[in-house]
Amino acid sequence: MFWRTVGWLILKGLGWHTAGGVDTRLQKAVLVAAPHTSNWDFPIAMSALRLMGVRVRFLAKKELFSGPLGWLMRTLGGVPVDRSRSNSLVEAMAQTLAEAEGQLIVLIPPEGTRSAVQEWKSGFYHVARLAQVPILLGYLDYGKKEAGIHPEPFYPTGDYDADLERIKAFYRGITPKYPELWRG
Repeated sequence: MFWRTVGWLILKGLGWHTAGGVDTRLQKAVLVAAPHTSNWDFPIAMSALRLMGVRVRFLAKKELFSGPLGWLMRTLGGVPVDRSRSNSLVEAMAQTLAEAEGQLIVLIPPEGTRSAVQEWKSGFYHVARLAQVPILLGYLDYGKKEAGIHPEPFYPTGDYDADLERIKAFYRGITPKYPELWRG
């Protein structure tokens, strides 16, 4: 209840509202977080998710998990990742999702960074496909000050290029904080 209240205070203080959510019957999913162009994306997204009653797990660089910030990151669902090592994160995340008891929603920004990228990273897709779970389309629309989740889960077909085009089509109407960094 505490974090939900904090989320509400942050969103209301910034003038944001939420839209959509996650069907309570859905137990496992990969939640795409896009567009990701600003440091503000994280506190706004986490506030919105808490307000919507959605608890997520997410990966973040291990450097963010030291000191007091580390406690906060873990409390919010963060899992530290050593980006200097080659990890089989896709397989590990898919296995974790497939074997999880109860609800588990994994938040993954497909760009992998706030900087401009030419191509999305495909890990979110492969995690969902391997774990046989749907992809939820989460967004932050700075134009509308709306944080939301598309109401319909997306089920990967195995045709990555066609599926990615359908996913990206949803995001074309979303306004990021820094449009010049968005390549959706």
